[in-house]
Amino acid sequence: MPHPSRLDLWPVVRPLFFRLDPERAHDLTLGVLARWSAWFSGGLREGDVARDPALAVEAMGLRFPNPIGLAAGLDKDARAVPAWQALGFGFIEVGTITALPQPGNPQPRLFRLPADEALINRMGFNNSGAEVAARRLERLRERAILQVPLGVNLGKSKVTPADEAAADYRRSFERVGHLADYVVVNISSPNTPGLRDLQRVEEVTRILDAIQGPNQALTQPRPLLIKLAPDLADAEAVECARAALAAGCAGFILTNTSIRFDGLTSLTTGMSGGLSGRPILARSTALLALIREAVGPDPVLIGVGGIMDPAGVSAKRAAGANLVQVYTGLIYQGPGFVRRLLRN
Repeated sequence: MPHPSRLDLWPVVRPLFFRLDPERAHDLTLGVLARWSAWFSGGLREGDVARDPALAVEAMGLRFPNPIGLAAGLDKDARAVPAWQALGFGFIEVGTITALPQPGNPQPRLFRLPADEALINRMGFNNSGAEVAARRLERLRERAILQVPLGVNLGKSKVTPADEAAADYRRSFERVGHLADYVVVNISSPNTPGLRDLQRVEEVTRILDAIQGPNQALTQPRPLLIKLAPDLADAEAVECARAALAAGCAGFILTNTSIRFDGLTSLTTGMSGGLSGRPILARSTALLALIREAVGPDPVLIGVGGIMDPAGVSAKRAAGANLVQVYTGLIYQGPGFVRRLLRN
């Protein structure tokens, strides 16, 4: 990867980059990062701010070199993990991965809203499936180059009926769970029909029970996290969280994207899907604070949603987050974003 001092060119490059169709720009960038990752480790030396011992966090039995992670969605098929490591992330979450390969929703399905520093996506869990992801993660583990925890985010295959969701998640876990440092159960994307209906006590319990079977059979069971939507009513979110903890969940990722588009400056005619970026910071952070108050200090909470600057990180940490993740902020702020957050 370029030296960090060269990453300040992003304000000059971004206008050119943003002339491309959003998904085309993403695919081109990921392709470059994937090719780089095939040859380089992305390992960082001592003295890099991303490896400052003062920033390290201990959580879930894992050591995170710093508290800023890459959210799921940018690297669905785990193609560029070394490159994300080189950009300074303290942990990396790949996926969402489904048991079956699937193309996702029809295009266009990704939209930029620059006036709001936001994105809308209706990607629909487009990925190559758990088998392909497992082979790629096996090769990555064989290289023994990871300096940061690796999370794997699992979703339900679109063709799987809701009443078979637990078995679908279990199938994915059986193939990739042992290759992750922690595993996320994503039941909150708005882009797979019926998925958010799984954010109910009985469904959460059923899915986690199904995964815990093969998980507990591992020599070292993996921490399981649930990812929730910011659009849940407060009472529903608390009930869901308590049920997950009772089923052995280690914590939560708060939150996914929002289906509420109110208050935006940009026109959204013809757009549907999940909103991310600055507009969801307030609600996402409020739900994080609510869940922290409800579950107490022990469960791990990862705050994601609307972090575009150091103030966003501070808000998440003040609300009770042990760790945070970024996605849209990286797209708007560029490859130097993580280190700028860490220096502040």
